[in-house]
Amino acid sequence: MTASSPGSVSLRIVLVRHGLSSFNVEHRIQGRDDLSALTDVGVAQARSTGAALADVGFDAVYSSPLQRASDTAAHLLEVHGRGLTPSFDEDLLEIDLGPWSGLQRRELRERFPAQEAVWRAAPHSLELERRDGSRYRPLPELMQQAARFCRRLLESHAAAVDGADSSVLLVGHNAILRCLVLTLLGLDAQGFRRLRVDNGSISVLNISGAAAGTQSVQVESLNGTAHLGAPLPPRGPGPRLLLVRHGETDWNRQGRFQGQIDIPLNANGLAQAEAAGSFLASASIHRAYTSSMARPRQTAEVILAAHPGVPLTATRGLVEIGHGLWEGRLEREIAESWPQLLADWKRAPHTVEMPEGETIHEVWSRSLNTWSTIAASLDDQETALVVAHDAVNKTILCDLLGLTPADIWTIKQGNGGVTVVDYPQGAGGIPVVAAMNLTSHLGGVLDRTAAGAL
Repeated sequence: MTASSPGSVSLRIVLVRHGLSSFNVEHRIQGRDDLSALTDVGVAQARSTGAALADVGFDAVYSSPLQRASDTAAHLLEVHGRGLTPSFDEDLLEIDLGPWSGLQRRELRERFPAQEAVWRAAPHSLELERRDGSRYRPLPELMQQAARFCRRLLESHAAAVDGADSSVLLVGHNAILRCLVLTLLGLDAQGFRRLRVDNGSISVLNISGAAAGTQSVQVESLNGTAHLGAPLPPRGPGPRLLLVRHGETDWNRQGRFQGQIDIPLNANGLAQAEAAGSFLASASIHRAYTSSMARPRQTAEVILAAHPGVPLTATRGLVEIGHGLWEGRLEREIAESWPQLLADWKRAPHTVEMPEGETIHEVWSRSLNTWSTIAASLDDQETALVVAHDAVNKTILCDLLGLTPADIWTIKQGNGGVTVVDYPQGAGGIPVVAAMNLTSHLGGVLDRTAAGAL
């Protein structure tokens, strides 16, 4: 499996949520009303985000016209220092929660208990009433808005999607940014609660492909907040799992398919593990699990050096996909002997069984079974570290996001990257991907780790 399938980056989309607002501080519903302004903390977040993105050259910037977003864009771009001016787009407006706007969350629970419960449990089903008495569903409307914006964005940057690299910045709000991600992934509104977008956070998606309607989407990272001072998003109730991909090996660097051949970390991989250990040093970790192979075990042991006494359990359920006769080979060598199978692997990985190897479905089954067992074993306030491999992590994340085995190329996992998964309602509830593939500890907002084979 190569990190470049479904293709190299053509259009990079960077999503930023506005900084902390006055309504955020007061725990008020903001929605589409423009009565909320950035706080001093929100201004600082916007400027820190601009500094974090200083190395990214944008070809265009789009912002919601609402004050809290437009001010975030202005402060961010001032620090970014490239002289860019945002285009304000009404399709980046926040969700329309008209009857609720301005209410504190406590007041919402008291005045509209049944509707508030629906909003928390099944937001796509929520109906509200407009001033003219008509009823509407805010989240499906927002999904339509997101689809409209994405369509126009891809049309405007068709040259980039067709192969000429380009980057755009979108500054918006919590709900619309989640809907944009869902839309680009081909998911519906039922996945809304599976994502988290914090104030000032950075998410990165990559689009490649030739013709409109055939683009490939890769989620490089979600909800990065380390540039704001804390490595991980604050946790709430329920168990938390920290999913890490092992550090680099020589075969990663060379582009060899390693699979279940037990290749150890190289010097850079050990440095990546140490960086991940420093990144996670302040996290409370109560248990740790690793694939039984050397490269994730070494990574886990380095991370746990800052957490003495935490037990580490190795499991076969998290071992890498078995590439069979492909293991140890470079991609060009595989292309010589199995050209059609390799093409299918890149195009439709869920249809492929490698010669004397495994299928994604088999990896999916054992990885998810192991993950679910770990999650179910945790108490509400416990955090577990899980260190595994590219394909294993991708299958887990596809499942958590509502994707399928056909979608593994949608997920990027950098060597030493950190993902955060919360279960606010316990292991039996809806999982929340609170952050994905964080690599700022490895050299910046963008994932620059090796793009070699597994």
